[in-house]
Amino acid sequence: MSAATTAPRTSARTAAGWAAVSYALLFVLAIFANFIALDQVLDPGDAPATAAALVEHETSMRLGAAAFLAIFLLDVVIAWALLVLLRAVQPDLALLAAWFRLTYTVLLGASMVALFVALELVETPGAADSSVPLALQSFDFLWVVGLSAFGVHLVLVGLLLLRATGAPRPLAWLLVLAGAAYATDTVVHLVLSDYEAYADLMLAIVAVPSVVAELWFTVWLALVATGRRAAPTARRHAHEERVLQPS
Repeated sequence: MSAATTAPRTSARTAAGWAAVSYALLFVLAIFANFIALDQVLDPGDAPATAAALVEHETSMRLGAAAFLAIFLLDVVIAWALLVLLRAVQPDLALLAAWFRLTYTVLLGASMVALFVALELVETPGAADSSVPLALQSFDFLWVVGLSAFGVHLVLVGLLLLRATGAPRPLAWLLVLAGAAYATDTVVHLVLSDYEAYADLMLAIVAVPSVVAELWFTVWLALVATGRRAAPTARRHAHEERVLQPS
């Protein structure tokens, strides 16, 4: 027997557990980093106000940057865990989904350079007020570009669940919808010069399906990890079922 066949492999349930715990942590960190740390500072229409707010809330922003760093690391874990969990369904598609999530993760990590620049600018005497919001907007937009890859990842995960046994089909379709919403939002950012006028609408379009889908996905992963739901495997086609049935 070769070493390849005897080497230990992570089980699907273990991978589901890693993914569920990572997703749960990611939700808490993302809420703090995006909606508490970043949103209280960034005002796209008022550069001096953004710079002043960053000075006032610098400690909160630095904690938010640390939260983004943790998200960056957790996304690597999730990409690996979902590959292990879903490779039994269709290995090449599961690998592609992992690559798209890692692409998003790399862009999130790269965007943190702009966040660091913004934090350093407020410590630099004579730095122009306009430089601070420009750095923050660069961080935000590079992250948004990465979210287009994240959207494709969700679509692929949804398609894998549609092809799997034991996975809720409504969850699979909701993941596809959430992924399409993320990708659409990136395109709208690029196409519309007055995106801010539609920002609240786009936030609702993206947030509603994505929050519901990813929370439901987290719960399902936890159920798989604890053995209350079966790990996903490839769904047999009708002609395969007929071949396997005794005559």
